[in-house]
Amino acid sequence: MVTRSTNTWEAEAEKSRKVRKESIQQQWLLPQEKLPLPDRMNVLSVPEESGLLTRKELDITGSDATQLVKKMGAGDWSAEEVTVAFLKRATIGHQLLNNATEFMAEDAIARARELDAYFAQHKKLVGPLHGVPISTKEHIWHKGRVASGAYVAQADKIAPEDSHLVRLAKNAGAVFHLRTNEPMTLMTGDCHNNIWGQTLNPWHLKLSCGGSSGGEGASIGFKSSAIGLGTDIGGSIRIPAAFNGVYGFRPSASRMPYDGIELPGAGQESVKCVIGPLANSIDDINLMMKTILDQEPWDTEVSLLPLPWKIVETSKDITIGIIIVYPHPPMTRALKNAKAKLQAGGIKVVDWEPFKSMEILQLIVTLFFPDGGKAITDLVTASGEPMNNEADAFLQHARELTVAENWACNAQRDQLRAEFHALMKERGVDVILCPPYVGGAPERNKMDYGTYTMLWNLLDQPALVFPIGAVVDPELDPIDIDYKPTNPIDQQQYDKYDPKTFEGAPIGLQVVGKHLRDEETVAAARLIEQILRN
Repeated sequence: MVTRSTNTWEAEAEKSRKVRKESIQQQWLLPQEKLPLPDRMNVLSVPEESGLLTRKELDITGSDATQLVKKMGAGDWSAEEVTVAFLKRATIGHQLLNNATEFMAEDAIARARELDAYFAQHKKLVGPLHGVPISTKEHIWHKGRVASGAYVAQADKIAPEDSHLVRLAKNAGAVFHLRTNEPMTLMTGDCHNNIWGQTLNPWHLKLSCGGSSGGEGASIGFKSSAIGLGTDIGGSIRIPAAFNGVYGFRPSASRMPYDGIELPGAGQESVKCVIGPLANSIDDINLMMKTILDQEPWDTEVSLLPLPWKIVETSKDITIGIIIVYPHPPMTRALKNAKAKLQAGGIKVVDWEPFKSMEILQLIVTLFFPDGGKAITDLVTASGEPMNNEADAFLQHARELTVAENWACNAQRDQLRAEFHALMKERGVDVILCPPYVGGAPERNKMDYGTYTMLWNLLDQPALVFPIGAVVDPELDPIDIDYKPTNPIDQQQYDKYDPKTFEGAPIGLQVVGKHLRDEETVAAARLIEQILRN
């Protein structure tokens, strides 16, 4: 494959940066005097302080999608008002966080006006997502726009049509206004590439926003969007959700429509990538899942399972298995408090001993790259752009498999899934409560531990991350001088903990359900959240 010089790949990357720059509405940028001081790390309140958004616009962007639809349905807010409010906030957000790859302001406002005209004529909403501003990870197709997957070699690759999910969301009235950043390879837990650079975390600018749906995590955390769409093959929705203090749901594979995603290695099905929502409430997770699956996407995308979305309620008569395996002090605090509150709330909680975690971890990494990482390295080599350190370190584990080896790995995967399901039944556990990560967000480009999320991708179990309303606090979360690791990896991760460095980072927990019990998982997460926040 022919490679390009540094000058050539930089020139190609600059074309994408120019598209982004030209998509920014200059009138919505913060003037220099209103930018936060360089030593300020938490920028969540900048929109309120800036004076650029009206009180009404702050109320709009402070509402979740479910509330927005109710307000528009009552005629209190127009779709155009909602769209402009989120575009203004998103512009400020990008100025601070570098989370956008492209704004779609003109299309979004035009779409909002169409919705308002429909509402004025028919006195009803177009659908359940009427006027809801939704952002998408860059590699999700939008017709006529570049979908590069953060590879310079694909910086001129135009999507021939909207992705299946985007089409269905538009049918339901959604307004797409923003596309967001992702890391090179789409396989790392941070958010940096050679085209658009590094995305930052609105809770703490020196900490990681997560990845690979890091731009979505930052966008939802800053309330630049009402709902975000990301993808997840090893934690890429849940890690950014945890690091940015929002909700993120990884559905079981083959439930949500996936056609129209730019990703190398098409046809790799040993560990399926899925698409799912990030949001600011569990109501919005339900709203997005139900709206899409009510349209029976399996009738068009035949690889999907014909399973409609059911809104279910979970009684307190459930059993929760809780995993506490020597994470950082703030996560240990969160899990112990959760256990005590759940028990006090009448929930049966049992300690869950980890099951073959290292075997699962080693297997999933093997199955990520059955081609030895060739699909990825070919794309990087094609442009001549440098591989970033995180991706390079991850690819060191890649090994090309023979067909027989791939079959054997698949058989091992299926056996592990069967054993884990049987173990949950044997222990009478309905869902598992565990960390999404060892603690709060790590420092930028130092996220190198995905065990808590990758386990569930290999086992193909639905998982939802939610914020618990707590942050890293040096007084509550000092270093434990009596800490005893169970293995060298635990010690390596614990040695990274410094309460002052991570101060103010949000803490989230992860609820994991049984395979294809997605609705029950979301319902259980709602119950757990209600008890923990009571």
